[in-house]
Amino acid sequence: MPRREYWFGLPALRTSAKSARDTVRDRLRAWQLPGDTCCDAVLLVSELTTNAVLHTAGSHVLCGLTLTDDERRLRIELHDEGTTPVRPSERLVGPDEESGRGLLLVRQLADNWGSARSTRAEGKVVWAELTAHP
Repeated sequence: MPRREYWFGLPALRTSAKSARDTVRDRLRAWQLPGDTCCDAVLLVSELTTNAVLHTAGSHVLCGLTLTDDERRLRIELHDEGTTPVRPSERLVGPDEESGRGLLLVRQLADNWGSARSTRAEGKVVWAELTAHP
């Protein structure tokens, strides 16, 4: 079976996180991935989309889902046109702050994650990988 891939664009608006969650949930259900994988992927894409739309200099972001040939790994990518550093900063967040914990969630949920210069946009890509099928 060939690798499955799905890409979609979103406007760089805070409300796009909901659209990203809904789109990812629908696509992963269509691919018949386990519920735990879907839940983790939806949370990851929500955090990555929120970060991307907050820090991009552009008007849109690009989200990609790739399921490996053996259907064991799911890769989530968020490409933006931001000018922020390729490696997101790891700042400590105080207990009273309302934001700043997204990458902590990404680190906890993802099997692997990172960032690099984007080959699909003028900024960077932040990606996360999950085990799709145990």
